Amino acid sequence: MSSVKPDVTDLPTDDPEYADNLRRATLASSIGSALEYFDFALYGLSTALIFNVLFFPQDDPAMATVLAFATYGVGFLARPFGGLFFGTLGDKLGRKWVLVITILLMGGASTAIGLLPTYEAIGILAPILLVTCRLLQGFGAGAEQAGATVLMAEYAPVRRRGFFSALPFIGIQAGTLLAAVVFGLITLLPEEQLLTWGWRIPFLASFMLIIVALFIRMRLKETPTFIELEKSEQIAEHPIKEIFTRGLPGVVVGIGLRMAENGGSYMFNTLALAFFVSMVGADADRSLLTWGVTLGSLIGIFSVPITGALSDRFGRRTVYRFGAVFLLLYAFPAWWMLSLGNYYLAIAVVAVGIGVGVNSMLGPQCAMLPELFGNRHRYLGVAMARELSAVLAGGLAGVLGAYLIAVSNGNWVLLAIYMATLAVITTASTFLVPETLRRDLTRKDDAVKVSRDEVGDDVSATTVTIRTVEW
Repeated sequence: MSSVKPDVTDLPTDDPEYADNLRRATLASSIGSALEYFDFALYGLSTALIFNVLFFPQDDPAMATVLAFATYGVGFLARPFGGLFFGTLGDKLGRKWVLVITILLMGGASTAIGLLPTYEAIGILAPILLVTCRLLQGFGAGAEQAGATVLMAEYAPVRRRGFFSALPFIGIQAGTLLAAVVFGLITLLPEEQLLTWGWRIPFLASFMLIIVALFIRMRLKETPTFIELEKSEQIAEHPIKEIFTRGLPGVVVGIGLRMAENGGSYMFNTLALAFFVSMVGADADRSLLTWGVTLGSLIGIFSVPITGALSDRFGRRTVYRFGAVFLLLYAFPAWWMLSLGNYYLAIAVVAVGIGVGVNSMLGPQCAMLPELFGNRHRYLGVAMARELSAVLAGGLAGVLGAYLIAVSNGNWVLLAIYMATLAVITTASTFLVPETLRRDLTRKDDAVKVSRDEVGDDVSATTVTIRTVEW
């Protein structure tokens, strides 16, 4: 049987109830994004400067840094498992309760890191505990960002989905910005105080964000598209089976789309700092260089919603491709300039790389990834695409990058080639999907598996076509 139905998210934004739910969803997603990226950015900044000293033997400082980045990468290894587990629950039970659980798990693990004893106190048990907390943090984060992405895409008005879906991701910039500012402030402490108690403060402060996020999410209502799925009794009984059969092409393309965005983000956020210190020496002013991440995140507060809005006008692929090509062209001059050891030039390089290169892809991605997948396995599909790419791009960036720095004596060309390769993969991936602009999210088929006769292929269209949907 078939019926003709409009997209359930094509609702008037002046409806008080809908507008209230939209605001609450935006706030709930933003705080969760802020907490996740505050924790991950803070961990990344601490990896190269604190954890390598406090949690590993100092016989070989370069190897201690590699091992510290390995614990950083462990968190990414846990993320796909968290995405698989919680993504399945999100497609079966709904988006709201999964987001409540993930914020508790992720934030609790981050708070626990601030309580850990060091290698000097308990020996080998210290890095083991650090890895355990990092695994729990990654397991929770594996579905947190995917849930925020799906939640906002399903709540947002269809004609402005790119803009509204991007708004919570200001939380990513805010979290990264907050981590950079806090880290910059604590590094002003005398080294002895920094390495004894100063570094613990920002991790313990995560507890406050948990309380705020939990309060908001408990008051959140389920998304319109999931309610529609419940009404039609079309909830998938086996989302995992669906995603690894019918949804696999979407996951593969989604991974490709995120390689430059995710990998580039972590290379500029963490690896650039370690590389710069290796160029300047141990006496490098570490607090000064973190201003590059701070300014990049500040730019992102504006560039993410702007590029999201531009994708509503010009299409997701066009805007996404711009960001990927920009990063491709930027890679070699960026790492060469970082190798010069000039503080102010390095700050500018990192700020532009994050604020323009990375975030020009993040803006349209917020709506594009949920639009790639059908309603029955959307949460799981987005989670798998996001988290598998996080392992291959973000997690590997730290370990492989630190290794390349160590074995090549800081050869910037290798790091530039690495970043350019990620950008090429993402650029190519934008040619593998139809335009998903204004796609009806109640559809149960994936965009990757259908022809180019997609709703929204004509990006100049001013109306939303009403589709015939198979029920």
